Amino acid sequence: MLLAAVLTACACGPATQAEGIPEYGYQIVHTYPHDPLAFTEGLFYLNGFLYESTGKPEESSVRKVKIETGQVVQKHDLPGAYFGEGIINWKDKLIQLTYQTEVGFVYDLNTFNVLKEFKYPGEGWAFTTDGKRIIMDDGTPQLRFWNPDTLEEMSRLTVTDQGTPVPNLNELEWIKGEIYANIWETDRVARIDPKTGHVVGWIDLTGLLTPAEREHTDVLNGIAYDAAHDRLFVTGKYWPKLFEIKLVKKAR
Repeated sequence: MLLAAVLTACACGPATQAEGIPEYGYQIVHTYPHDPLAFTEGLFYLNGFLYESTGKPEESSVRKVKIETGQVVQKHDLPGAYFGEGIINWKDKLIQLTYQTEVGFVYDLNTFNVLKEFKYPGEGWAFTTDGKRIIMDDGTPQLRFWNPDTLEEMSRLTVTDQGTPVPNLNELEWIKGEIYANIWETDRVARIDPKTGHVVGWIDLTGLLTPAEREHTDVLNGIAYDAAHDRLFVTGKYWPKLFEIKLVKKAR
């Protein structure tokens, strides 16, 4: 059931706004149910459904979710030793990172059957794609660019905010030529120029959940974009709600 709302975030913003980097709040367009037991690590939209990766040992999964109801219509559970992280679709496959085991999984997108495993160095946090490359992060200020067919790293780029590296890059999404990145343990999302790594905008998502709701949740983490209908979705770990939002530029 859809819950329409018109809630705009607080107009106050940090110093970056005054220093020239645009700051955005939000307007809630719709609120949807979200599984409060889902420790969301990866999220993307495809053909009317959300695909979600959940984390934690013994709790990790890949899911296909009906947006309107939050119903999980398809699910694959990872072996208990793995902590699921970011996911992305590439052609007819779904690819998933894991946290500290340096192992990823390639699934058949339709059946969730495991097709193969692959290795990569370091931690795995998040995935997105620009349609030509896979873009991955590991919780540092660096983005890694992979060949989507071989899953081999091709290059890296450091994300900076006015010259200062931005740590804790988490869940990623490619939106209109920019990379959106949750910043772990904050309610902020960076808009990143994929050519330079420069932050070109900050999104403040403070207040999506009430203080009472936040008592039973973890951090904001999860961005998905429906390009055909220009719909932006956000949620978090153990959040009971998924939000469709519109960005609202804050006044200087």
